[in-house]
Amino acid sequence: ILREYPLRPGRMVVRGQKASRDKKSVLRADYVLFWKANIPLSVIEAKDNAHAVGAGMAQAIDYGTLLEVPFVFSSNGDGFVFRDATLATGTLETSLGLDAFPKPAELWARLCAHKGWTPEVQAIADQAYAPSKTPRYYQLVAVNRTVEAIARGQNRVLLVMATGTGKTYTAFQIIHRLWK
Repeated sequence: ILREYPLRPGRMVVRGQKASRDKKSVLRADYVLFWKANIPLSVIEAKDNAHAVGAGMAQAIDYGTLLEVPFVFSSNGDGFVFRDATLATGTLETSLGLDAFPKPAELWARLCAHKGWTPEVQAIADQAYAPSKTPRYYQLVAVNRTVEAIARGQNRVLLVMATGTGKTYTAFQIIHRLWK
């Protein structure tokens, strides 16, 4: 579980010879739940209890889209609204009490079933990242998509990333996870 997980560092503001990040444009998810380090499983958007339980759902969906996770939650501290984009239970959104939060293994099993992974693919996708810095959200997506494609038996994968986006780091993580 990571709190205040950075998704985007904020836009650069240049004034004369000085450059800095605009702190108001930083994008952070309140909580991101991981199956293993750097394998995201769910996003939780938390609001205070002056808001409705589902008040943060639109924000949580946006963050879940960036991280490519199908499970998002919104909470105000009194309960949760759970959105399961896999439709494993046939219901898109469900209200949950504080004691009814799904177990990580249950969410992982739903995710694997939704993606149609065989046990062999699941074993490869389940491999942990090499210990190092925390990847940016797009690096996470690139590594996870590439590893999943190779695990499904795809022989060729084209990974396109712009200059300065961490291609070496991304390639290293892909190699590490496949090697393990």
